[in-house]
Amino acid sequence: MNENLFASFITPSMMGLPIVILIIMFPNILFPSPNRLINNRLISAQQWLIHLVLKQMMAMHNPKGRTWSLMLISLIMFIGSTNLLGLLPYSFTPTTQLSMNLGMAIPLWAGAVIMGFRHKTKASLAHFLPQGTPIPLIPMLVIIETISLFIQPMALAVRLTANITAGHLLMHLIGGATLVLMSISPPTAMITFIILVLLSLLEFAVALIQAYVFTLLVSLYLHDNT
Repeated sequence: MNENLFASFITPSMMGLPIVILIIMFPNILFPSPNRLINNRLISAQQWLIHLVLKQMMAMHNPKGRTWSLMLISLIMFIGSTNLLGLLPYSFTPTTQLSMNLGMAIPLWAGAVIMGFRHKTKASLAHFLPQGTPIPLIPMLVIIETISLFIQPMALAVRLTANITAGHLLMHLIGGATLVLMSISPPTAMITFIILVLLSLLEFAVALIQAYVFTLLVSLYLHDNT
């Protein structure tokens, strides 16, 4: 119980050198490239799931937006696998770092917005001023719409960081309480352990849902600008 509550969120290092790059690259091992004529069941299941998610996500896009399909499916696979690996004991979850999530959100958001201003200039500018706006409210609405546009990547990053961090902290607190209660009140410790197991199952679902939500919102930003 003397361990710092936020110790699991500190960037790990080895011999004074950060190893977060190796941790980020590790999920690639979980998705091997098929090099056989007939794939095994694991790779077949992975490909089926990838095609299912990709088909659902790209259904609303035009041909120009579908050029982002490889980037979006890579994004959801990376975030989902990173979140799931972070549920393992004594592991580090890169998506709990706001800087990393901003590093993913800002370039994707900026690419979608720049594409919108390049190919749909009038429609993109029209978003800053809804039709039928009274003349006295025009300056205020332009400022509000501009702020809402620039806050989109921050909302993406903060949503992912907050959900993953909150789940890890709650699991840490309940796990610590279970260890303390084992010597004080075993029945109560058993109840807290059941709660911990249920919370772990919930966090498993949250890890996948947050990856889908992050990618879906990027896809919606792309749809609005293509």
